[in-house]
Amino acid sequence: MATAALDRPTKKVPRLAVAIEPLGDRVVVHPLEQEQVTASGIVIPDTASGEKPQQGVVVALGKGGIGKECANPTEFLKVGDTVLFGKYAGDDVKLKDTHGKDIEVKILHLDSVLGKVS
Repeated sequence: MATAALDRPTKKVPRLAVAIEPLGDRVVVHPLEQEQVTASGIVIPDTASGEKPQQGVVVALGKGGIGKECANPTEFLKVGDTVLFGKYAGDDVKLKDTHGKDIEVKILHLDSVLGKVS
């Protein structure tokens, strides 16, 4: 008997303990873990598969820069948007949430954001 798995993101976005303001066209994203649910209802967390998340929630946006080559991310995105990005895109940074727990965020350039999930 084959078990089909359905991927679904879990949208748990912790509150950061510090305010972060990215510079230029950078976007700070909290990666969403992808859960797989088998046909029988068993949930397999993303950490078990070893795959890096490719979806995340925008938690902060830069204000753009000088010149045409440095776009303003707020023209395209807003805090709370769910976005897609490449598996190895951006820089991983560890920050603290309001409970003192380490969380990982990605800092991406705007052109590393592949799209917005509606």
